[in-house]
Amino acid sequence: MTDSTPCRGAAPVGQIADLPAHEAAAVMALRRWSGSPTVDRGAGREAEFFLGQIFETLQHFGRRSLMRHHVGCNCLGADEACFAQLIGSANDGDREDTMMIACLLVRADAAPIVADLAQMAALHLRREGASAQEATKQDAACPARPVLH
Repeated sequence: MTDSTPCRGAAPVGQIADLPAHEAAAVMALRRWSGSPTVDRGAGREAEFFLGQIFETLQHFGRRSLMRHHVGCNCLGADEACFAQLIGSANDGDREDTMMIACLLVRADAAPIVADLAQMAALHLRREGASAQEATKQDAACPARPVLH
């Protein structure tokens, strides 16, 4: 990919507001994550722990870096949508789909780890009643095109 070619992972494919609450909370945690131990002040301690483990695994074994939009952006990027689907399929208990999506994000040998962590994160996000209210706030400074990080 050349510098003039836009990264497909940042292409807007939807809106955060269209996601279920637990998926929106996971995407917002992904956006806030910067490699520090504290992931998302909106998620509970258990969900925060498992999301942090997923992000660390993605960083170490990912096929490439995930593209994220700005925290206040209402757009949903392609990579963020893939991550939301990972959490959504794990929440639904669909192990095969969770594994398939994990294989898109990480090497095959790390996919079972990501799938297991996604199941635990989804469980805790659902149990904690993750709220999408914060996830749907639009930042007035958000450009119409994705912010590449």
